Amino acid sequence: MEFNHFDKNGNAIMVDVTGKEITTRTAIAEGSIRVSAEIIEAIRNGSVEKGDVLGVARVAGIMAAKRTPELIPMCHPLLLNKCSLDFSVDELSKTVTAVCTVRTDGKTGVEMEALTGVSVALLTIYDMCKAIDKRMCIENVHLVFKQGGKSGDFSYEN
Repeated sequence: MEFNHFDKNGNAIMVDVTGKEITTRTAIAEGSIRVSAEIIEAIRNGSVEKGDVLGVARVAGIMAAKRTPELIPMCHPLLLNKCSLDFSVDELSKTVTAVCTVRTDGKTGVEMEALTGVSVALLTIYDMCKAIDKRMCIENVHLVFKQGGKSGDFSYEN
């Protein structure tokens, strides 16, 4: 079975997954945003004017993961069995790290959904905190783990 995003004329196409088997697929993506000490304190104290930063970022990331095919051309619409977003706040490094876990039973993987979820969660943190300090930096968004499918398992190692 050939998987290609281009037809014989070089036109972009959605990959045909008709012949692929349905398997359980999981992807975990991670990324972080460097912020000021003032933002860390505001997040911890719940004093950001726009509300609960991590709560809103969690919902935004989950919503984005569910809508990935509307954002990324050629992504297949998938029914997600699970989508979660977890955050850790590190006061020493002044970073907020987001981890998005996505799972489905399907014919194609959920890596793009996990990466989209992390990206939008971090963008939401930026949006909610930019009135405090615009010098935030989103960084190191990457796939941490993938399981299932023909290409097998993947684990990111530094």
